[in-house]
Amino acid sequence: MTSIAIVGAGPQLGLAIARTFGSQGFDVALISRNREKLDGLVGTLTGEDVTAAAFPADVLDREALTQALKDAAAQFGSIDVLEYSPVGGFSSTALTTPAETEPSHVQHEIEFQLYGAIAATKAVLPAMREAGAGTLLYTTGAGSIDPVPQVGNVNAAAAALRNWAVNLHKELDGTGIQAAHVGIDVSIGTPAVPGFPTAQPEEISPVYWDLHTTKRDQAELVFGL
Repeated sequence: MTSIAIVGAGPQLGLAIARTFGSQGFDVALISRNREKLDGLVGTLTGEDVTAAAFPADVLDREALTQALKDAAAQFGSIDVLEYSPVGGFSSTALTTPAETEPSHVQHEIEFQLYGAIAATKAVLPAMREAGAGTLLYTTGAGSIDPVPQVGNVNAAAAALRNWAVNLHKELDGTGIQAAHVGIDVSIGTPAVPGFPTAQPEEISPVYWDLHTTKRDQAELVFGL
């Protein structure tokens, strides 16, 4: 059996990615902080004949995140795909422009986006190296590529994650392991602001399948309309 671990699993993009991979026979490990919400997602997927399980953990708690991924690998036999896209910044951080930003304004987002991704990767990469196969996917908003002054601190952390993910792709070239960054240049589900392009989660999730299957040579894909 093959499995995907989705870190930051939620009812929009996370669920859509779970459905995309689950429809191809993947078992699905869902990781986020809220057990009740995870159980709801597991129930939804189970009702669609997808094997799924919840592994609650906060990405800011490195030990808990690592243990959740180890537990998922033990239950499903392996983690073949890691997808990292925790929802955070805009709801948990005071947004600052570049000129207003203090180191403390970036620190939480660096912990949340980059350091969490590194911890999750360290938990699954050794087994992927041993198998000579695997996929590591990391999601940010397109502000990691073309930043917006109003969210300068969040964009800076996202850019750090993007840089690290693309560099990881280069390092792993030729090992059988794919690492890639997905930049999302739309609002998901509902418009963030009037007139901003919006896409439904199921329109975006095939990008992840493509990076796992037919586009393994690509370090980055940007979804935009």
